[in-house]
Amino acid sequence: MEATTKIKKSVLIRQQKEAAKALVGGASVAKLQDCPTSPRKMRLVVDLIRGENVFKALSILKFTNKEAAIRVEKLLLSAINNWQAKNEGKNADDLFVKEISVGGGRQLKRLRPAPQGRGYRIRKRSNHVTLVVDTKNENN
Repeated sequence: MEATTKIKKSVLIRQQKEAAKALVGGASVAKLQDCPTSPRKMRLVVDLIRGENVFKALSILKFTNKEAAIRVEKLLLSAINNWQAKNEGKNADDLFVKEISVGGGRQLKRLRPAPQGRGYRIRKRSNHVTLVVDTKNENN
């Protein structure tokens, strides 16, 4: 009789992620954690470049007059460099923004003095941005 070993679900998920990361080629991911901008303001910028060609997205971000655009532009450049490191010798002309999402991060809670001894709570929000770039040829 052979004893069967049961693998935890978290270990299995980690192994699958490591196997996907080891593959040469494919999509490339860049993440921005705890960006001190509210998610609502960041989504305004992110929605402009979702699904666009990478170079068109860079030009859109360059001429967008928002503080969040600077951070997303830097993140997009990082994702492009990650893709080039993963796919050496390939041309980046067909790259596009496959997925980009904004999630809420931690909130710093502060008190603002208010009349009659009260205090109003101020929530200083932050966000997490995840950006995935890939080539159109492999997917479509």
